Amino acid sequence: MIDKNNLPKHIAIIMDGNGRWARQKGLSRIEGHREGIKRAEEIIEAADEIGIKFITFFAFSCENWKRPRLEVETLMRLLDMFLKKNLKRLMENNVRLKAIGRKDPIPDYLWRNLCQTQDATANNTGLTVVLAFNYGSRQEIADAAKNIARDVLEKRLNLEDLDEKAVEGFLYTAGIPDPDLLIRTSAELRVSNFLLWQISYAELYFPEVLWPDFKRPNLEEAINVYQNRARRFGEINA
Repeated sequence: MIDKNNLPKHIAIIMDGNGRWARQKGLSRIEGHREGIKRAEEIIEAADEIGIKFITFFAFSCENWKRPRLEVETLMRLLDMFLKKNLKRLMENNVRLKAIGRKDPIPDYLWRNLCQTQDATANNTGLTVVLAFNYGSRQEIADAAKNIARDVLEKRLNLEDLDEKAVEGFLYTAGIPDPDLLIRTSAELRVSNFLLWQISYAELYFPEVLWPDFKRPNLEEAINVYQNRARRFGEINA
């Protein structure tokens, strides 16, 4: 049973295993991604019902542009379709959508749709769904460093005032609490340049299940694992 008084406020998910799932079933990688989209929809609904406040999906990394062109183009179209299909549902369920990552080289049609969906849901006050798209944590930190340097040079920021809290304000995730729980499906034991600053104190969970098979019971199991861990943040339990 999930303890509703000890929920992770923010869950971050690396959705790994679409290609392996498809290969195991004799399907194309594209079919694996299509099934992965369905799981994202299911997990958003489940997280909302459970009472999670923020959920972040690693949807497309900066390194994913190296994949075959047809696969990349299809992933762009799948996200575009996801946004169009789910906008009404997001509004009905008071869900806010936010995208983090670099704009270029995201296609213009997809960037417009991302912006429009963010604007349409901006005032929703329920679950916040964060899409890390064309995202890389090292790139995020580099961009933050550039903007910090610019603000110091232009005297909008005093160097003496630069602390951890100030740095957080320059990250793509400014205003979003750090993840309490990071899930990576398919049992791969790495974080792959995802939210490196933000997951400093997150609980890590690596289930063997591939992403297209990750359903509500798997999410509930991950939350149960989280609730049975002691989070000390460097302190010693009494």
